[in-house]
Amino acid sequence: MTESEVNMFLAGNAKMFEPNMLHAIKSSLLSQPESKTMSIQYATFKDPLVSLVISFFLGYLGIDRFYIGNVGLGILKLITLGGFGIWALIDLFFIMGATRNVNTEKILQICRF
Repeated sequence: MTESEVNMFLAGNAKMFEPNMLHAIKSSLLSQPESKTMSIQYATFKDPLVSLVISFFLGYLGIDRFYIGNVGLGILKLITLGGFGIWALIDLFFIMGATRNVNTEKILQICRF
């Protein structure tokens, strides 16, 4: 990818990733061949703000964990009704970071293959 393509991609998607990983993501994207440009630009990422809203309203059912792809944790959270409410409350503070981590792993995995 060219530097301008990478800068445009990051300008539109920076909020989806951990801020401390943006440099590593940029480096990975710059090393990608042009043939991967379309697959990278059309990759979909989970919005951290949406996951926070889901967590606020449906976190006790584990829907926030299902949304970001943590099915096992979603089932556990559903069975325990959000860890008896405690886990649901804690996730209000950590779900955005978990979403960004999932997105960061996804973009780095796309760059590896």
